[in-house]
Amino acid sequence: MRWLLAALILLLIYLQFQLWVGRGSRAEIAALRQEIATQKQQMQEYQERNDALHAEVKSLKEDLDAVEERARADLGMIGENELFFQILESSGEKQQ
Repeated sequence: MRWLLAALILLLIYLQFQLWVGRGSRAEIAALRQEIATQKQQMQEYQERNDALHAEVKSLKEDLDAVEERARADLGMIGENELFFQILESSGEKQQ
């Protein structure tokens, strides 16, 4: 009878150890939940970025004004009958 009681106590100690410290413990589950929340936040940011890029691609495919705007901003396009003015600052007049 004593060995049965000792075995049950050892089993209880082992199960408590597994619950609090071992594989699948409460601490590990909490850490995994935190990691999932972080990854969901990152995935949301990536989804927003992808949506913005998708909207930009759609705009460039359908709207010539968007293509022209992009060419002006990125490539420095100047249209016909337009004048280009470049303003240079002298080294003593630079604003900081």
